Amino acid sequence: MQLDQLLQQRLQARREASLYRQRGLTDSPQGPVRKLAGQSFLNFSSNDYLGLAADTRIADAMIHAVRTQGVGSGASHLTAGHTQAHQQLEDALAVFTGRERALVFGCGYMANLGVITALMASGDAVFQDRLNHASLLDAGRLSGARFSRFGHLDYALLDAQLHRSRANHQLVVTDGVFSMDGDQADLPRLADVCDAHQAWLMVDDAHGFGVLGELGGGCAEVSGLLPTRVPILVGTLGKAFGTAGAFVAGSEALIETLIQFARTYIYTTALPPALAEATCLSLQLVQTEHWRRQRLAELIAQFRQGCAEAGLPLMSSATPIQPLLVGDSQRALQVSDVLRQQGIWVSAIRPPTVPVGSARLRVTLTASHTAEQVNQLLQALTSAWETVNAEY
Repeated sequence: MQLDQLLQQRLQARREASLYRQRGLTDSPQGPVRKLAGQSFLNFSSNDYLGLAADTRIADAMIHAVRTQGVGSGASHLTAGHTQAHQQLEDALAVFTGRERALVFGCGYMANLGVITALMASGDAVFQDRLNHASLLDAGRLSGARFSRFGHLDYALLDAQLHRSRANHQLVVTDGVFSMDGDQADLPRLADVCDAHQAWLMVDDAHGFGVLGELGGGCAEVSGLLPTRVPILVGTLGKAFGTAGAFVAGSEALIETLIQFARTYIYTTALPPALAEATCLSLQLVQTEHWRRQRLAELIAQFRQGCAEAGLPLMSSATPIQPLLVGDSQRALQVSDVLRQQGIWVSAIRPPTVPVGSARLRVTLTASHTAEQVNQLLQALTSAWETVNAEY
């Protein structure tokens, strides 16, 4: 069979299963209202949780840095690409997270691959929550270590798995906030389990940083755990921070080890220095503009109350990620399409991103939304839900 023929068959099978994905072409800045293919939509599918992605102050900082430092970094960090802007950002992130050092990566996927493959090898073992992000799961598989998953938030099972393990080293990996469910890991309990078995704990708090905690320090800040109890902390900069990239924060020994052994750090071009400089300002705004988290909390409460009153099957989440469980993939697409006809953009999330039978609408709220826009979403969502379910 020819390659293209085989690929067409695979694509057709995905279409028939209502799992085919398509990119929406946007032609406006990130914000609560966006233009897609020339049409304006209320946007409830963004991870720009604090509304900083289009902040003019951050944009001006980046423009100024481009004019003084150029566009590209031109090289990897270990050749000629590590600039003062990168170092300043890493120093600021270390202070922000309460760690000795931080290391900036090109994106969250590269950070997670870099950490796990640098630390683990044959004879070791990696244990992961079943609903961890794909980058974490892929890194576990690629590390060469024995790879095991435990049921979502099932720390009793994890404890039993660790008890049976005879690995040289054990690494437990979890999302801080789970990207498709919006719920949170119990870090104090996880840390206790890890301490009991002398396992290392790694937390990817991509969706918690900036959103949770008085200063936006995420799950680690909320948990109150000492840095030594969460020795490997990962965060992304393209969500609540509104820019791009990712970082790992931890001890001096951890960061120096990653510089020496993390292939996704060593063998890739550094982020543009202007982006690093803009992110330094973004980090300041995350910590000082507390009103953004307050407004976000109010909108989350408003949306959850409205869904409860309308009898909509909203999953349990106190974060900006508010999933509406549909179950069937085709039905989830239909609800999303009806919303789109009413000028509201909410993505339908289907397998393999979520388990089979748990397709959903992933509603995300941001500090840039208004109470009126959330009410408009609630009215449209209730109507779309009734329209689609009347057909079944």
